[in-house]
Amino acid sequence: MIPDKADPQATARAARQLLRAHRYGALSTLSKKFDGHPFGSITPYLVDHDGCLLILISALAEHTRNIQHDSRVSLITHNQEDAHIQAQGRITVIGTATPVAERKQAEKRYLRYFPEAQTYVGMGDFAFYRIAPQMLRYIGGFGDIHWVKADRYRPPDTPLSAEEDALLDRVNAARPAAHGMVIGIDCDGYDVRLNEHTLRHSFPVPASDAAQALAMLGQ
Repeated sequence: MIPDKADPQATARAARQLLRAHRYGALSTLSKKFDGHPFGSITPYLVDHDGCLLILISALAEHTRNIQHDSRVSLITHNQEDAHIQAQGRITVIGTATPVAERKQAEKRYLRYFPEAQTYVGMGDFAFYRIAPQMLRYIGGFGDIHWVKADRYRPPDTPLSAEEDALLDRVNAARPAAHGMVIGIDCDGYDVRLNEHTLRHSFPVPASDAAQALAMLGQ
């Protein structure tokens, strides 16, 4: 086995940033109907402040039934703008999916990223699930291949989760409408909604609090 000589912390942050940069992935669950056979489906996802993935799924969906039977899942996403699929960045999350107990905050944040999901949120059979990563397979490009442990991938503890709503109000109040609306700020960067597209902007270093995030946002 070839040893991984890359800086583990740098690799873990690169993996986290790639995962944060995308909104859709292929979710693999273990089929209840077909005795554990892998079952794939496409689902939107949102990386939360703690690095877990939030998904909104229907109780009627096959993947939800599979998760309720066996919580082990994986999700892969990749850079869909690069035509050279074997050389592009991609990441696979291996983890477990469990229902979100505190729905209010998850719903509020999720709908900023996926406003079109408002219809589904109002339906009684849709629920939020949280995928907690246990291991990640990060491929930054050709030959740039790493296993990333969950404890390294996990973002640093910061107060940004509690500060985010107030921070968004402050940032957007000073931001020209033509530049789009900032819909999320986490330790790794921020997301802007412009013309129905979400654009990811990464911070040069992780932000430890609102003051540092504001400084890197130029405010």
